[in-house]
Amino acid sequence: MTRVAAIDCGTNSIRLLVADVDPATGDLTELDRRMRIVRLGQGVDRTGRLAPEALERTFDACREYAAVIKELGADKLRFVATSASRDADNSDTFVRGVLDILGVEPEVITGDQEAQLSFDGATKELVGGDHLEKPYLVVDIGGGSTEFVVGDDRVRAARSVDIGCVRMTERHLVLDGAVVDPATPDRIAAIRSDIDAALDLAEETVPVSSAATLVGLAGTVTTVAAIALGLEEYDSEAIHHSRVSVGQVREITGRLLASTHAERAAIPAMHPGRVDVITSGALVLLAVMERTGAREVVVSEHDILDGIALSVAGESRS
Repeated sequence: MTRVAAIDCGTNSIRLLVADVDPATGDLTELDRRMRIVRLGQGVDRTGRLAPEALERTFDACREYAAVIKELGADKLRFVATSASRDADNSDTFVRGVLDILGVEPEVITGDQEAQLSFDGATKELVGGDHLEKPYLVVDIGGGSTEFVVGDDRVRAARSVDIGCVRMTERHLVLDGAVVDPATPDRIAAIRSDIDAALDLAEETVPVSSAATLVGLAGTVTTVAAIALGLEEYDSEAIHHSRVSVGQVREITGRLLASTHAERAAIPAMHPGRVDVITSGALVLLAVMERTGAREVVVSEHDILDGIALSVAGESRS
């Protein structure tokens, strides 16, 4: 077994996984998995730069993760940075800070690499496990971007488009520094227009409607699943491989659109860092299901973070 650490630093959150991986089989035994909402992508869509306070929140999380990695004795570490870091003019400040704290440089990966890692992490355990029909469409709704990947035993097509939940919220739901609450019809229409245009782009590369099974990843999807399941607190075991129908997603999205900040914050399984961005994320999920004709989404708690861990142990083809 190889003990590895994987860090996924996205636009909204930074996550750590420490696991033992069997290089021969790719079996992964989780030792520690944690997340912090750091909003690294705060304002990037507008300014093109990483905000100083966002960098400090991220570096503080890195210090916490460094202590965990040292305590558990991981042999290898891979740090992957996604959409916000690709977009920022001052990404060199981010790179230097991570290197100083963790001793590795963050890999600012491309959207295609991000898609491959997400697919690897989400689908490896599905093979033969749940009798899900192939090909899969894996959709990873992040803070800055959303990845679309179609594949069976390997990736057949992938595309990353800029319709993440943070990006859509900051672009259309923020007025004078505050989130418009609840969202007005014209702002909802603007988000939907951006999503439709992005889905058109994705379909130029990825045959999204050809997939037999839709697999949804990341915080938007797992939060919607938690609401659909009526959970009194977030329960990853209950959420993992749960199935949410398009009717449930449509109903939940409508509820979120009509809600205030306080009402969303009162949802038992809602992470405080997702209260302002969950509405935009739910709109993305609903649009994907309507565009593809998917009757349900299979929810996975395993995603790019697991793919990164597998890649460190030599299992991923990325």
